Amino acid sequence: MNSNWKHLHGDAAILGMGTALPAHVVDQTEIAELIAASVHDRPELARFAKRIFRSCGVETRYTVEPSYIGPLEECRYLPTLAASGEPSDIPTTKERMDIFQREALPLALKAAEQAMLDAGVSAASITHLITVSCTGQYLPGLDVDLIRSLGLSARVNRQPLIFQGCAAGLKAIQMARDVVQGTPGSQVLVVCVELCSLHFQPVQDREALFAASFFGDAASASIVGRPEAQHTDYLSLGTGYSVLLPDSMQDMTWKVADYGYDLHLSPRIPKLLGLHLEEELRLLLQHEQLPELWAIHPGGRGIVDSVQEVMKLKQEQTKYSRDILRDYGNLSSNTILFVLQAMRMDMKVREQSTTTGVAMAFGPGLTAELMKFTYVPSLSLAAEEQNHVFF
Repeated sequence: MNSNWKHLHGDAAILGMGTALPAHVVDQTEIAELIAASVHDRPELARFAKRIFRSCGVETRYTVEPSYIGPLEECRYLPTLAASGEPSDIPTTKERMDIFQREALPLALKAAEQAMLDAGVSAASITHLITVSCTGQYLPGLDVDLIRSLGLSARVNRQPLIFQGCAAGLKAIQMARDVVQGTPGSQVLVVCVELCSLHFQPVQDREALFAASFFGDAASASIVGRPEAQHTDYLSLGTGYSVLLPDSMQDMTWKVADYGYDLHLSPRIPKLLGLHLEEELRLLLQHEQLPELWAIHPGGRGIVDSVQEVMKLKQEQTKYSRDILRDYGNLSSNTILFVLQAMRMDMKVREQSTTTGVAMAFGPGLTAELMKFTYVPSLSLAAEEQNHVFF
């Protein structure tokens, strides 16, 4: 048996995945009109809002907050300014955290149950639980709520991964991989929940519009374990690592403020990725050929454009990332998992053979989270392919 086949058979893999979206769908043109109306006394900013919302690559988003789909007068996240110059009646951070605590669990449960069903695993078989969010926190936390609601063991090893931004979803998958490789028999449930729309800030300048233009709400879940004969269409997890990119610490920040979390995104981010990412990807891939599959975190259209340009990718290789951005927006830590799930399902429908790939996500730091993976239709088919190539 060759080393490649041993890699596919013996390593950790994403065996099942699930995703969940809130009930409220927001059309990008409608939210742009809502925001433009909120700054009607500043026509230049209103025109800029419409332009940036139209050009960011997003068409629809989902939110737990119904006031975004009503008239401006009913949206507390877009208040008028009081005489003091401060926003009036805007939800406090406490109010936003209360909404998070109420809305996060139903989405997390739906995604987790889908992932467990997809992987064919029972609640009793889950040994580790990693929960991820940078948009809400409370104690006892989401991990405790999931254990009770899913009927997991009270002794499950749990690890909350909080306040690490968009890169945290892929970080959690790599943590789960390491657990599975180091602890025989383990099955890890990874659950991400991000309610980004709860942190919308009143628009006072152009910078605030960038963050407002593409974030949405969602949950995702994955089961990571060792593949067995019954598993099909799984993602074998290869090596990976995190890296802090130089001269970029202030280009993405996420801070707790009085009215939710305050996000700053620099327009330099795509350029910084273009400058530094190729070297890191070459280091990850060593002397291997560039893979066929590219799961790129679509933190914005400019990020996908930058990776495509620097790595000389074909348009179809960035299709999954662009489609997720278009249909759902940036879902923070969930986004890369939505991309991987879309890729995996498409490969299944097209009955593709074993195919290598690389996944990447980006967060404050700037942090780049990078990982190799392989789509495997089944253990038996992978074995036949390996034998055909090497024997």
